[in-house]
Amino acid sequence: VQLQASGGGLVQAGDSLRLSCVAAERTFSTYGIGWFRQAPGKEREFVAGVSSSGESTYYSDSLKGRFTISRDNAKNTAYLQMNSLEPEDTAVYYCAADDSNSGPTYSASDYEYWGQGTQVTVSS
Repeated sequence: VQLQASGGGLVQAGDSLRLSCVAAERTFSTYGIGWFRQAPGKEREFVAGVSSSGESTYYSDSLKGRFTISRDNAKNTAYLQMNSLEPEDTAVYYCAADDSNSGPTYSASDYEYWGQGTQVTVSS
């Protein structure tokens, strides 16, 4: 599955952004979707995940409450709503697809397909 992430930009601390991850294939609904981020000089970090049906969501403990993941399988799109953004949220954000449907997947190595990333920059 090919993924296209978008919606990043330059915002101020406290602002909100909604990232989108669009898939070209109708098989999108069979994949679990995860969002990851990578800041300069740091490892790629799990942010949030959603099951193929959208019924189950899971988050990094440090981000739960500010970020919300969702999906609309009719539109082949997953979303990451980010509220109360902080300068520490500055990173490239990636969406990824997992075809195992084995439950919550937190490790980047478990995702088979990746989008190209979208830059989020939060100024103080």
